[in-house]
Amino acid sequence: MNRQPGKILLAGGPDKRGCDIFLGTSGYSYTEWVDNGFYPPGTKSATMLELYSRCFSTVELNYVWYQMARAEPLARMAAKAPQHFRFSSKLTRTMTHERDSEWRAQLQLYREGIVPILERLVAVLVQLPPDFDRTVGNRRYLAELLDGLQGLPVAVEFRHASWAIDSVFKELERRRVTLVTVDEPELPGLFPSLDVITNPDLFYVRFHGRNESGWRSDNMQKKFDYDYSENELFLWCEQKLPQLAAHASHGVIYFNNHVRAQAPNNARRLEKILLNRATG
Repeated sequence: MNRQPGKILLAGGPDKRGCDIFLGTSGYSYTEWVDNGFYPPGTKSATMLELYSRCFSTVELNYVWYQMARAEPLARMAAKAPQHFRFSSKLTRTMTHERDSEWRAQLQLYREGIVPILERLVAVLVQLPPDFDRTVGNRRYLAELLDGLQGLPVAVEFRHASWAIDSVFKELERRRVTLVTVDEPELPGLFPSLDVITNPDLFYVRFHGRNESGWRSDNMQKKFDYDYSENELFLWCEQKLPQLAAHASHGVIYFNNHVRAQAPNNARRLEKILLNRATG
C-alpha cells in the first residue's frame, strides 16, 4: 500500500492502535518558495496547492487570519486538493487580536465561510496574542468564544505564560479542546513548550523557530527566520512527540518558519526522522 505523503503512523494512541500524524506547514502560497527551490521555477500561486499536496497531507490556512473566511475561495481550494488532504484554519484576527463588540457577528460569518472544508477540517486554530493574559475579562471572553465554536474541532494556542496552569488544562479537557504545543524561543513571559494532552482525538504542534532576536521584533521575516537542525528535530522525536502520540489518536505538526522555504524543508526533515523511527 502506498503511503500518503506527509502522513505517518506512530506507535501509541489511547487505544494502543497507533497515532496518525499529519505533517505540513503554516501556509503554502509563498513566492519565495519558488526562489528557494521548493516549487519549480515559474510556479504560479494557482498551482501551488496541487504541488504542495504531493509532499504533505495537511496545511494550516494562514490567510483567513488576515481576512474573513469565505465559502467560494475555500470551495475552490478544497477542489484542488486530493481527497485525503486535511485543512486547519486560523480564526480571523477580528476575534483574537482586534476584538470588538461585533465579534459574535464575525464568528457567524467565519462559521459560514469554512463550510466547504468542514468534512476535511482538522481544527480551527484560535491563536491568542502575547498580551492576552489570564485576567477575569479574558477568561470570560475565551469561554464565550469557545462556546461560539462549539461543534467544531478547536485548538487553542496561548502566547502568555499565565495560562500554563492545571485549571486551564482541565477546562480545555472538559470541552475536548486541544492545547497547542509550541516550539519557539524560551523567552520570559512566553507560554512554555509542553506535552500536555487535553483532547485524546488530536494533538497539535506548531514549530515557530527559535530566533530569539527576531521574535520580539515587528519584522515577520526576522521572527520566523530559523532552520531547525537534524539534532533539534531528533530530540523532539525522542522526547515530546512520543508523549503526545501516546495519548492522542491523531496529531498534526505544522512548521511556521516560512522564510527561505525553511518550513517545508524542515517538515520533510522531520518526516524522514519519524519514518526511520516507525520502520526501525
